[in-house]
Amino acid sequence: MSLGKAVRLALQEAAEPAKAETMRVYMKSDMPFLGVQAVPRRAALRRVFSGHRLETAPEWRRAVLALWREAEYREERYAAIELSGHHYYREFQTLYTVPMYEEMIVTGAWWDLVDELATHRMGGLLAAFPDTMRSMMLEWAHDADLWKRRTAILCQNRFKRRTDTALLYACIEPSLSDNDFFARKAIGWALREYAKTNPNEVIRYVRAKGISGLSRREALKNLPVT
Repeated sequence: MSLGKAVRLALQEAAEPAKAETMRVYMKSDMPFLGVQAVPRRAALRRVFSGHRLETAPEWRRAVLALWREAEYREERYAAIELSGHHYYREFQTLYTVPMYEEMIVTGAWWDLVDELATHRMGGLLAAFPDTMRSMMLEWAHDADLWKRRTAILCQNRFKRRTDTALLYACIEPSLSDNDFFARKAIGWALREYAKTNPNEVIRYVRAKGISGLSRREALKNLPVT
C-alpha cells in the first residue's frame, strides 16, 4: 500500500464523523473534515510514517505534494504538513524544498495550514540558510499574496535571542497599513514573541511606529504597559 493510501485509511479509521461539521464550521473551511482531532491524528500518522519510510528527498517531496494536492479532506492536508516536518526527513530540509512550501502556503491560504509552515518550515530554512532566505523573506514581505507576507512576518517566531531584528521590522513594515485581520494579527503575534526576549525594544518600536488596534494589543499583551 502506498504512503498516500495508508494515510487516508488511517485517517478514516480515526475519524469521528459526528465532529466533522463542527470542525469545518470552526475553521471556516470550504474543504470538508473527516472529524479526526489532533491527538489521534498525530498518533495515526506516526504509525503510518514509521511503516512507509521514504528513501530520497525527491520521493519525500513528491509524497508531500501528492497528499496536499489530492486532499479531499482537510486532515489530509494536515497530514502533508506533518510529513513535511517529520524527523525522518530532517536532512531533506534544504533550499530545494522552498517551491514545495511556497505552493502549500499560497494554496493553503488559511492560518491553520500556513502558520506551521511559516514558523517551523520556512523558519527552519531561514536559520539554516540565512543569506538566501533573508533575501527571499524580504521579497515575500512585499508580495501581493497575503499568506506569503504573513509567512515573512512570522518566520522568526521561534528564534528568540537569534531574532534578526532588522529583518523582522523590514518584513512587518510593508503590512503596517494593511487592514486585513490576518496581516494585523501576524504583526502583533511576531512582536509579542520577540517581546519575550526584548520587551523594551518592542515597546519602543510600537510607540515609534504608532502601531494601534489589534497589532498593538497583541504585541503588548503580556507587557506592563497601557
